[in-house]
Amino acid sequence: MLFMPQNTQAQRKVPTRRISFEESLKDLPKHFSADGDLILSHVAASLSSVFPDGEDFFVRSVRHFRDQITDPELKRQVGGFIGQEAMHGREHRAFNDRLDQLGYPVKRFERLTKKGLAIRERLMSPKSNLAATAALEHFTATLAELVLSDQRTRDLFGNEEVKNLFLWHALEESEHKAVAFDVYKAVGGSERTRVITMSVLRYMFVLGMAAQVAISLLLDRDTYRRGNLRRSWRNFTLFGVNGTLNDKLNTAAA
Repeated sequence: MLFMPQNTQAQRKVPTRRISFEESLKDLPKHFSADGDLILSHVAASLSSVFPDGEDFFVRSVRHFRDQITDPELKRQVGGFIGQEAMHGREHRAFNDRLDQLGYPVKRFERLTKKGLAIRERLMSPKSNLAATAALEHFTATLAELVLSDQRTRDLFGNEEVKNLFLWHALEESEHKAVAFDVYKAVGGSERTRVITMSVLRYMFVLGMAAQVAISLLLDRDTYRRGNLRRSWRNFTLFGVNGTLNDKLNTAAA
């Protein structure tokens, strides 16, 4: 059963669900995506590697302005946003711990993400960081819609617990997707700044992910097994470069 977010602020529910995947991920195989797909496993791992510190950044950016919010309903939703994002960070850290055991370089990527966001917070204003959060929340909510609405996309995760992790994450992204944007508007954020930020971050995110996946693949011995990479790339282009994922990335930038 799929759950879609409510359209109006007054109707929007942002519950914090206490959930844990740590135990169920202990027996996760290395290449967990559908049919043991090489590239898709590394894509999911690379995405997960940026979530813990990315979610922490989102929480700090929104929480900075919580005392300036006068609308009690929006303030309540901010509390839900913070709770949901904190849980996302915790569960993706647990997932990343298992991926690290399997040989994925996720902990290196976590450290790079943390350092990069710390530099941004030192150099940029709180409102600029909130604009980045609003822009990235729009981006991730568009990808969440793909996971929630398309059975084929969900099936690509392969392993049931990985699928459940990303499905739960997608559901909650769809529930709180407008909270950061509403806070940004409430504190007088510029729409021009948000749109420019969205355009810049979209390309930075895609290029960063591509670089991470490439590095991760280079460090995986199975990449060099005859036919593995070619077969996996063929599958990925059907979904990514020439398929549904590319359509959604273009939608996110609109």
